[in-house]
Amino acid sequence: MAAKVHPQVLPSSASCYFTSKQETFTIWMKSLVLGCKGCTVFDAKGQLVYRVDIYSCKCRDEVYLMDFKGKVLFTILRKRFKLFRSWEGYRSTTTEVGSKKLGFQVSQTLRISRGDSPCEVIVGLDENQPRHYKIQSWDSSKSACKIVDQFGGLVAELKRKKSACGVDLGDDVLTMVVEPYIDHSLIMGVFVVYSLINCKM
Repeated sequence: MAAKVHPQVLPSSASCYFTSKQETFTIWMKSLVLGCKGCTVFDAKGQLVYRVDIYSCKCRDEVYLMDFKGKVLFTILRKRFKLFRSWEGYRSTTTEVGSKKLGFQVSQTLRISRGDSPCEVIVGLDENQPRHYKIQSWDSSKSACKIVDQFGGLVAELKRKKSACGVDLGDDVLTMVVEPYIDHSLIMGVFVVYSLINCKM
């Protein structure tokens, strides 16, 4: 499997996280760093674009989404409350929270009854009219979900990746399709939180 997702170097000119077309990414739920948890993300050309490396279970309260060079794009912090869980994503190039810009927040209400607890996402928290997204999961393995806006419009979709002949490549290889004019670095940050919630990292 490693041969199928082996990284290539992404040209430095490809630095824009918005495009006018639908973008497809392959997410390999493995870190490129030996002994670490995390994930590695490739674009449709097989080029490395994002990575997450978690060195120990104790590090899951502060996780970094990086680009292919290791530059931190989002610092994701877990907030602990009694009745709900919350994660905040700070857009930044440094490791000091004080200098970061809050880019998104994901919250999950804890339920006593069985069944999934919905995840609400607020993005653009620095704006007067923040956008609200929702993560909808329909797969018991948590390998398939959709991110929709407040009107139900599709923002991104995650599912298991299949080969050209329709065979699943495994639980640890996923496909994410992000709709046009959506910041896919932010969507990847939300995906990281979704994976942390479901203990996939």
